[in-house]
Amino acid sequence: MKKLLGILGLFIVVFGFTAVQNPKFISAYNMENLLNWTGLFGILGVGAAFVIITGGIDLSIGSVVGLVGCLLPLFIMDHGVPVPLAILSVMLIAALIGLTHGLLITKLNLQPFVVTLCGLLIYRGVARFITADQTMGFGNTHGDLRKLATGKLAIPGLTEATKFDLPIPFLILFILMVVGAIFLDKTIWGRYLLALGRNEQAARYSGIKTDRLTIMSYVICSTLAGFGGIMFMLDLNSVQPSSHGSFYELYAIAAAVLGGCSLRGGEGSIIGVVIGMAVLRLLYNASNLLGIPTQLEFTIIGAVILAGAIVDEVAKRLVHRMRQAKQQR
Repeated sequence: MKKLLGILGLFIVVFGFTAVQNPKFISAYNMENLLNWTGLFGILGVGAAFVIITGGIDLSIGSVVGLVGCLLPLFIMDHGVPVPLAILSVMLIAALIGLTHGLLITKLNLQPFVVTLCGLLIYRGVARFITADQTMGFGNTHGDLRKLATGKLAIPGLTEATKFDLPIPFLILFILMVVGAIFLDKTIWGRYLLALGRNEQAARYSGIKTDRLTIMSYVICSTLAGFGGIMFMLDLNSVQPSSHGSFYELYAIAAAVLGGCSLRGGEGSIIGVVIGMAVLRLLYNASNLLGIPTQLEFTIIGAVILAGAIVDEVAKRLVHRMRQAKQQR
């Protein structure tokens, strides 16, 4: 709860400072844009949180986004696959990627970093090969399908001057946040995931099927990355296989760390991850409005991840020292 209050406080401070410095920040257009991108990237952050909570990492999220983003228009436009079947196919491919990661990590005892780093390279290469590095998109077709990512839900009761529409991606993220929070905090499997992250060996001795939980976390992560890939494709409608989704895993990991997920595992909050992603997108948006060079975007993300890791380590050491002091008394 303290971490949630801390990140929420940071969000409020940055929000208020930017609003004072540039009144255009709180315009309906900018708020809708901010919520839209928070929703799109937040989907990836929720998936990454499940893996990080188990003590793992997934560096292939961005490449999965790129691969799925290329496969969807390829199936529909080039091969004439019906839209529902195409969506189901790319989602199954994403889930299969997560299953493969989980099996390699649990059955062959490979390090998550190595497995997902290799995945990052492989899926990017596959996307470039099957598309011959050609830009993919729907052109002027499939407008109804694209509304899944570009549509907005009008909020009733507002006047013309205060008109504000809620982007569909943010609404989807809100639903995922509620479902994910209930799963993690209110179900036995969620408690098992946290126990796995705290001490895998103790969890195994307690009768928890740790391998199944690890596999499940990677399947969830890759499946949500695949869904995010669909949403980004529908929103942008033009993706370049060599670059689409690049470094998106950084956003997901940074949001998880900011939101209270320990890189050591065993701690995390889905609500915190969503707030963490909102902070990241807020920082990017504020940088644009305040004239800060956008080239510093990844510098900010890197600093956020490093700061989160340092704070996590320092906090754990302080808690350990306090416990030792109490025992000595």
